[in-house]
Amino acid sequence: MEHRSISIADQIFDQLEREILAGKYARGEVLSELGLSKALGVSRTPIREAIRRLEQEDFLEESGRGAVVVGITREDMEDMYEIRLETEGKAARRAAQNVTDEQLAAMRDVLDLQRFYCEKSGENSSDQIKNQDSEFHQLFYRSTGSKSYYNTLCALHKRMTKFRKASVSKKSRALQSLEEHEAIYAALAAHDPDRAEQAALTHVCNARARMQQMEV
Repeated sequence: MEHRSISIADQIFDQLEREILAGKYARGEVLSELGLSKALGVSRTPIREAIRRLEQEDFLEESGRGAVVVGITREDMEDMYEIRLETEGKAARRAAQNVTDEQLAAMRDVLDLQRFYCEKSGENSSDQIKNQDSEFHQLFYRSTGSKSYYNTLCALHKRMTKFRKASVSKKSRALQSLEEHEAIYAALAAHDPDRAEQAALTHVCNARARMQQMEV
């Protein structure tokens, strides 16, 4: 029974984390154990565990009325882009030296899918583009061969979910992002650290500029 409760708590944590990052819950909105229990059809015990973990991750904060959604502000985004600008170029240099043929093949498959969804119109296209964007970055970060780079950059990238989805909802921005990914891929495939660093920094700078222009 305990194992089942932990498993449910993990699922609820993952779901609420995704929904908070996607902007389903507004900043300042109160989430109660009872309300979530009724909405999700589970007991309050796994809800309580999931909320506690979300508070530890700074997605929620406790108040007298329940757990308040902290969310991600524009100021948070600016800070995260500053961190990425300090680290992502270095990560790209490392990746250019360590990337394997298998990792490059996986990146190529992801980029081909990203292009397919960029050229396809439909309701789910932006979700699919965002998913392929996440997959490309995860492969890129993993190819550094460093768990520290991978964990740090993946966590930052995930926290930008809402803004990334809003950005790729416009075809021109989605295509620009894809071409920037292609430039990173080409530099990694050439095992060229200087070119990889510049391509990665250009991508982050352009992504920050797009974010600054958005109304989200």
